[in-house]
Amino acid sequence: MTRPATAPVVERVDRLHRYEIRVGGETIGFAAYRDRDGQRVFHHTEIDDAFTGRGLASVLVRQALADTRDAGKHVVPVCPYVAAHLRRHQEFAGISDPVTPQILQWLDGTPH
Repeated sequence: MTRPATAPVVERVDRLHRYEIRVGGETIGFAAYRDRDGQRVFHHTEIDDAFTGRGLASVLVRQALADTRDAGKHVVPVCPYVAAHLRRHQEFAGISDPVTPQILQWLDGTPH
């Protein structure tokens, strides 16, 4: 008999500057960000290897982007996965700002 799959839960963890995704109470991935002048700069997304291929990174990023939009912020997709997600999901097109050298320089100077 197989057990029913536990639905993933995404939560913003402000003190760690990231969104976490949990399955069965276990944190299995995150999307890291830093806030800057009305922008949320996403710089890294990671899913535990044991959970890859299940669409969980997409669930994580979609909910992180929706939360960012609801907060009235724009997204700067430094993370390649977030950038690809934005290209595939036009519902977030209006909240995306380009990655600029100034943002990259700022990000390099901020603690992660």
